[in-house]
Amino acid sequence: MSSHLPTTNGSSHATHSISSLPKTNNFTSHLPPDPAYLTPHSSHAAERSALGPRMVKSALYTYVRPEPPSNPELLGVSSAALRDLGLDPASAEDAEFRAAVSGSKILTFDTDKPAEGDEEAQRKATIYPWAQCYGGFQFGQWAGQLGDGRAISLFEIPTDLGKRYELQLKGAGRTPYSRFADGKAVLRSSIREFVVSEALNALGIPSTRALSLTLCPDADVRRERIEPGAIVARFAESWLRLGTFDLMRSRGDRDNVRRLADYVAEEVFPGWESLPAKLKEGDVKGTAVEAGSGVEKTALQGEGDDQENRYTRLYREIVRRNAKTVAAWQAYAFTNGVLNTDNTSVYGLSIDFGPFAFLDNFDPNYTPNHDDHMLRYSYRNQPSIIWWNLLRTGEAMGELIGSGSRCDEEQFVSVGVDKDWADELIKRAENLITKVGDEYRAVFMAEYKRLMTARLGLKTFKDEDFDTLYSELLDTLEALELDFNHTFRKLSNVTLSELDTEEKRIQFAPAFFHHEGLSATAIPSVEDGKKRIATWLEKWHARVLEDWGEGKDYERKAAMRKVNPKFIPRSWILDELIDRVEKKGERDVLGRVMNMALNPFNEEWGGDHEEEERFCGDVPKYNRAMQCSCSS
Repeated sequence: MSSHLPTTNGSSHATHSISSLPKTNNFTSHLPPDPAYLTPHSSHAAERSALGPRMVKSALYTYVRPEPPSNPELLGVSSAALRDLGLDPASAEDAEFRAAVSGSKILTFDTDKPAEGDEEAQRKATIYPWAQCYGGFQFGQWAGQLGDGRAISLFEIPTDLGKRYELQLKGAGRTPYSRFADGKAVLRSSIREFVVSEALNALGIPSTRALSLTLCPDADVRRERIEPGAIVARFAESWLRLGTFDLMRSRGDRDNVRRLADYVAEEVFPGWESLPAKLKEGDVKGTAVEAGSGVEKTALQGEGDDQENRYTRLYREIVRRNAKTVAAWQAYAFTNGVLNTDNTSVYGLSIDFGPFAFLDNFDPNYTPNHDDHMLRYSYRNQPSIIWWNLLRTGEAMGELIGSGSRCDEEQFVSVGVDKDWADELIKRAENLITKVGDEYRAVFMAEYKRLMTARLGLKTFKDEDFDTLYSELLDTLEALELDFNHTFRKLSNVTLSELDTEEKRIQFAPAFFHHEGLSATAIPSVEDGKKRIATWLEKWHARVLEDWGEGKDYERKAAMRKVNPKFIPRSWILDELIDRVEKKGERDVLGRVMNMALNPFNEEWGGDHEEEERFCGDVPKYNRAMQCSCSS
């Protein structure tokens, strides 16, 4: 194995090889399969070409095996992923690991073992790869059946730390959900996903993860040009999307809407009793705002239009998780350029990385998607778009939410809503979804304030901070066309004595400028820019002193450096990385960049120092606010 594969610090639970990992198949055991292939054995017996695109009804998945690539090359492995999955770092050197993460070998299925028992018993007893069935609203329009068109899940991994991850190969071949596509992924987009998913996790932003990146050099994939193929072995607590509910609802499949909701509550989340009740006055500043905070005894059931049942609490959990995630995106200026409902996670994860970027110069209207001409998925719009997506989930679950205490009545479960209480059900559902929407805004704002307070090096939040510190800083960054994340890291290294007079603050202000100075389009003059920054620094200086007192620079700076990264994988860095790996045949650079992404708060990483400082430095002038397409 090449030396470019990273190593990881040992941990007590990282002892397994990929074959010895404990494995489960909860998803395929609990949810309905494709009627055409009801068991793993029936799918495995079929020609691989017969498992291609078609409509799949009354199902949540299809059993389908990966297409083994020829001459795969393992380019990189995430040390953090190895640790979190409980894999021994040395096992990443094994041929079996490489075969599993490239789709060359199915570890869990014995072709010589005959099928035993009925269909349900076979599904529960046999772990076999599958692709999910879901739909979605794309750019606000219903797109019908979508599904895992190039992603195939291998198995689930229960870990020693109490999590269960679903391991999936992206780029592993055609499935019934590939539509007119080839089921492949190109190296370009695979490098981007491999790095950014691990980078987001390292920043503390909920995200799907990446275990490994495999080059498929013989797979000539046609996108804008012919490109080499690749496979990302990725994992998540759940790959279910809001679009999964959308598809069931669009087909009038109320049985599977309920079955899916039950599965999410009981198997994805820790159970019904873990789900939160409504926020009470003042809860937004306390622990009850947390996703998964549990049911409060006083709020299990209300009266009349406010009557809640367990499905309302499930919806609230999904909403809260996504509110907290989009708040983290806003606080770290991460922008996902395709926030369709099929790209929005039930678990509240950052998911499906096509056009994405961290903002360089602060521009609220920036979108990394060059096809998003209406700026639907711009940085500014992310909170409202995620709520738009969640409203579609509320509509899909509306019958369950509105049924109140009658959700388990036999007539309702088997037949549906009687006409005599349809109006009551609709009114209750609308009322509860509206109230959960109010909580979405409250949870989003509470999390955003928490993160921004920490990023600014404050211990407490005061109401006036939102206008005098947050908003004024963002307005200044926008007006002066300054770099968002660099600003916070520079504040992390400031000693307060450097800012204790007006003259010092004005002298310090250019530290936030780009190396070429201020843009001519930014402000009337450089002096005006310096004065504007100095005015904000005076307010920030006063608040830091108020929270920390005198002589606490060391402690405050250390706290800030733990939340303000020195390195983030910006678009220009990823473009250079792609060029060097794909076009120039370099390999070690991928491991170095991944090491930086996994440790974003470090001052240095022990690699090529000049390269590290360049990647952490000023964004080249003509590489700012880059955009890319959806093709991958």
